[in-house]
Amino acid sequence: MASVHESLYFNPMMTNGVVHANIFGIKDWVTPYKIAVLVLLHEMSTTKPMALLDRRRLNKLILPLQQGPDLTLEQFLKIVEECCLRMVNAVKLRLLLMADGELQDMEHFFTILPNAFSDSEAFKTSVVGLFMRQMLLAYNKLSFSQVYKLYKSLQQYCHHGNQPELSALPAEDMELTSNEDPSADHIDKDELDTASLHQSELRSEGITRGPLSQKQAEYFLARQAYLLKNDENKAMSPAKLQDELNNILKFNPDFAEAHYLSYLNSIRVQDIYISTHSLLHYFDRLILSGGEGKSNGDEGYGRSLRYAVLNLATLHCRFGHYQQADLALQEAIRIAQEANDHVCLQHCLSWLYTLEQLKGSDSVVLTEDSVKIAAHFCLPYLASLGIQSLVKQGAKQGMPANKLLDALRGTDIMHWKQSLSELIEISLAQTTSIWRMYGKSTMARQQAQLLLNMNSLEPVNFSVQQNNTEAFAVALCHLAELHAEQGLYAVVSDILKHLKQQFPPHTQHAKLWMLCDLKIQFEKAMNDGKYHLAEPHVTAISALNSTEGLYRKAQLLKALNRTSEASKILQQLQQQCEKSKNIEMTIRVMLASAELHWDSSGFATALPLLLKALSLSRQHNLQSLTSETLLHLAFTQLMLGIPEQALVLVQDVLESVLAHGSLIDKGRALLLAARCQMALAGAAAQEHRLTALEQAVHTLDEAAVYFSQLDCKERMRDIHYLQARLHHTLGNIAQRNKCSMLFRLLDQELPSSGMTVVSHL
Repeated sequence: MASVHESLYFNPMMTNGVVHANIFGIKDWVTPYKIAVLVLLHEMSTTKPMALLDRRRLNKLILPLQQGPDLTLEQFLKIVEECCLRMVNAVKLRLLLMADGELQDMEHFFTILPNAFSDSEAFKTSVVGLFMRQMLLAYNKLSFSQVYKLYKSLQQYCHHGNQPELSALPAEDMELTSNEDPSADHIDKDELDTASLHQSELRSEGITRGPLSQKQAEYFLARQAYLLKNDENKAMSPAKLQDELNNILKFNPDFAEAHYLSYLNSIRVQDIYISTHSLLHYFDRLILSGGEGKSNGDEGYGRSLRYAVLNLATLHCRFGHYQQADLALQEAIRIAQEANDHVCLQHCLSWLYTLEQLKGSDSVVLTEDSVKIAAHFCLPYLASLGIQSLVKQGAKQGMPANKLLDALRGTDIMHWKQSLSELIEISLAQTTSIWRMYGKSTMARQQAQLLLNMNSLEPVNFSVQQNNTEAFAVALCHLAELHAEQGLYAVVSDILKHLKQQFPPHTQHAKLWMLCDLKIQFEKAMNDGKYHLAEPHVTAISALNSTEGLYRKAQLLKALNRTSEASKILQQLQQQCEKSKNIEMTIRVMLASAELHWDSSGFATALPLLLKALSLSRQHNLQSLTSETLLHLAFTQLMLGIPEQALVLVQDVLESVLAHGSLIDKGRALLLAARCQMALAGAAAQEHRLTALEQAVHTLDEAAVYFSQLDCKERMRDIHYLQARLHHTLGNIAQRNKCSMLFRLLDQELPSSGMTVVSHL
């Protein structure tokens, strides 16, 4: 089931995908690359006859060129060439004329540059006009020696297709080219002369860069933060992004938002040390930059301290350090109470009940209090998260589906009114999980498809669709398992391939599809009777989920007739599940234990376990487990010589199994029904006996269809054995011989399991 508190991680840097950054000491200056951008703008304004499509492409290109990092001349010309071949020739010619000419050629360019835009309203109000005025102002502040050094840098830029070393423009030159307040902090000269320069994707080519300007750094952080939130695959790799951030922080260690992005990046690779270090540095810088605020007010470092401790608690919670998280939460609550900050207190309360759930404690009372207080202070986001958490707990405690879905429907109305797309996705994923838990596979597929086809309400920036959240991963994993249950392994392969692309192994939600993939492979190997292939999957599943791993290990040992080892594991697992109140797994363990009783102490000893499992499954409205338990009871009754009662139980659940069950469940139910019909036919009168046997043959044929779709050879061997017996009784010699031959081929191919068709379900 989807986690309902993933979005509670407080991110003070993000507001609608925009980073609020203030880079102290890194200012805008004129560089050869920016001269190339100015040349492009000048040529666009003076070149009148231009194709409409080319002009439209160039207009879309201008803003990324202004905001992005400096490019080499080769890269710059290549990008322009993709938009307009004619324009790239004009730009290259103008740049080479300046570089091959004299200093006065560059001076002349800056003199005539405003003339091309003087009559344009865009020059006064647009982003392009602001950029040009900033560059002109910065250029006009240069002394003659600084202009000369800039010209030499331009020559090197044009002739070598590369940017000059930063030493070509000393630190004091950059300071003078700035159009910011000259009293602001500046970059140390020695640091600039000796630093390893800002690296980018061109690192492999050995190309060096200077520090980013304020606008470039803001754009870089905004883009990477948005991509990390909405489509991690399109963001830079963790190592490369950390290198970029380290270089930004090398030139400006007090850049708080870069520390926060470093914190988010470290969480991607589960690095507890760097993430904690970056988070603390972020709030240290934030407090230093806002020290003039009131210590206990809504603004200032008092608020930063509260959220610093709260973020530290969430970080420990994510890494499973529950004791440290609890201590940090208590500290955050104390500071928030002193400041009378109700919003921070509500966040703390939300994390408090989340922490109690993670520790396995009952948190219903805390969650209900959180919902009431959040509603009182008009915090719909937190109130909705609390309701979704209550629904999750209610589903585990066996509340009826109608009450849970009514609660979710009420919150969905609020989500759509408030355009809370993140919570809409969580709600749909949770509904999918609830229907799946209740055994309604058709409804689960419908809800999963609804989520996958929903248009995101998030603003789509940087060509990103919001589809890498946990809700999407949960929905896709459910679809993969549902398709695997129906034997559609080609479709499963496509879904898992998409999951691996969308959620690479280093990402936070990759464990979801890893566990899903392993469970599917294990079930397929078990159905095929290839136990040697299933054994490695048990170890891998245990690494991701110890409970699931133990259950699969017990299944494998039972199939290998190692009943004593399987029994010990099931007893251990049942104690764990009862302690953690995992009802689903408790029932599955009871059913597996009952099957062990069939093989060892007799069928009658399995009845108490099965009746207890039936009571639990009905109490918690788990229809699929109820059907499975009734099939086990029917088989036990058949083995105890009560085929009439067994057939009644099978017929009661057959409709539900055929509607929502997996192929293996459908085949098992029909096989059991056929065996009950055979047992009843043996005691029937002669005139009804043939009709009953023909009906059993028909039922076996239906079961064979389901088992053949799964390529379940062990079950097909049992089917062919029973079919041969029935056809022999009915006198169908040709059919008997055919079924006998098929049985013999499979019996020779498969290893002996030690269980005959009459001793297992």
